[in-house]
Amino acid sequence: MKEAIKMVVFDMAGTTVNENNIVYKTLRNAINTVGGYELTLTEVLAHAAGKEKLQAIKTVLKNSLDVDDDELAQRMFTLFLKDLEHAYEVEEIYPNANAEELFAILKERGILRVLNTGYDRKTAESLLEKLNWKVGKDVDALITASDVPRNRPYPDMIHLAMQKFEITDPGFVVKIGDSIIDIQEGQQAGCALSIGITTGAHDAAQLRSANPDYVIDDLLEIVEILEKKNISNTVV
Repeated sequence: MKEAIKMVVFDMAGTTVNENNIVYKTLRNAINTVGGYELTLTEVLAHAAGKEKLQAIKTVLKNSLDVDDDELAQRMFTLFLKDLEHAYEVEEIYPNANAEELFAILKERGILRVLNTGYDRKTAESLLEKLNWKVGKDVDALITASDVPRNRPYPDMIHLAMQKFEITDPGFVVKIGDSIIDIQEGQQAGCALSIGITTGAHDAAQLRSANPDYVIDDLLEIVEILEKKNISNTVV
């Protein structure tokens, strides 16, 4: 019999948070404004989804425009942070469908709920504040790109979450996210399951290209997956 899962690590935007792609629209606008480019949101999402945002800008510049310029990327990043702060003040942000219901189910079953994100801590905490989500109540921890030396697809954020709760075996952990790099992060961490969800940056075909254990359309599908795998803390 398989051991019970102790922790589910969730990406934020596109997975548990519906912010209508505010971050990537702002990122696109910053790149286009500073560089005089005309990149589409689709191009930005293809190369930037899930990544720490300065690295995301550098990746977009390199992959879409064949530009390798750290100073240019930094100017874009500075404008991005300024514009994003304003965007979060005026735009509506909601929990993704069934996110809060799933958090409640996992809490009942004694499974830790961790958010991890390619955002810096200030940005991530502003999202939580708008959602009125409290660490220690609605979720058990928040791990951000600014908390670790290496970002996705490296497993550092998942490893930090494991250390925080004294989990030594990644076989007790599930990772879920809406981008290819989320899946790769879970795989590199050695998670029991790495799951893609179609509610955000990448579609089902794109997610499947990373060879996840599952691709789902709704967060509540995780409950059935845990039950099927006999890895829930509660006998159903």
